[in-house]
Amino acid sequence: MTTAGMNMGRIIFYEDRNFQGRTYECMSDCPDMTSYLSRCHSCRVESGCFMVYDRPNFMGNQYFMRRGEYSDYQNIMGMTDGIRSCRMIPMHRGSFRMRIYERENFGGQMMELMDDCESIQERYRMSDCQSAQVMDGHWLMFEQPHYRGRQMYMRPGEYRNFREMSGGMGGQGMRFMSMKRITDMC
Repeated sequence: MTTAGMNMGRIIFYEDRNFQGRTYECMSDCPDMTSYLSRCHSCRVESGCFMVYDRPNFMGNQYFMRRGEYSDYQNIMGMTDGIRSCRMIPMHRGSFRMRIYERENFGGQMMELMDDCESIQERYRMSDCQSAQVMDGHWLMFEQPHYRGRQMYMRPGEYRNFREMSGGMGGQGMRFMSMKRITDMC
């Protein structure tokens, strides 16, 4: 199988709950689904992994979706407005490496992660994580310990200030207390 074939994902969105109504099939990033569907309340992930967002342009609350059926977002995730954009997460087969920092702009205590962390407070005695550098792999950040609460997808790059970034997540700034690698489990 080619590298391009391994990175393919496929998700089908439905206007109504329980896979009813008009559909839109997506195999890549889609910044604004309103041009294809007036609303979106259920989906089927046939392959790959995706982040879905409740606002256009990859903004608002984010939810990780792997292969499976999602018949009603509102009951499963509390997503009242449905899905407005989605991003395909490329498969990563190499190592994972990320540095997390206690304060914005890479200040304060720094820890380097190469695997999942259920609680930065328990593992590193860090009470806050306000910036990060992702060197390798794709990660999910969670607002609460033990992979709970709101999520944020992070790909390789620099993230200087989570409080400013999360303004696009529908409210005040977030802090992240646990993080998990997105492996080829999709």
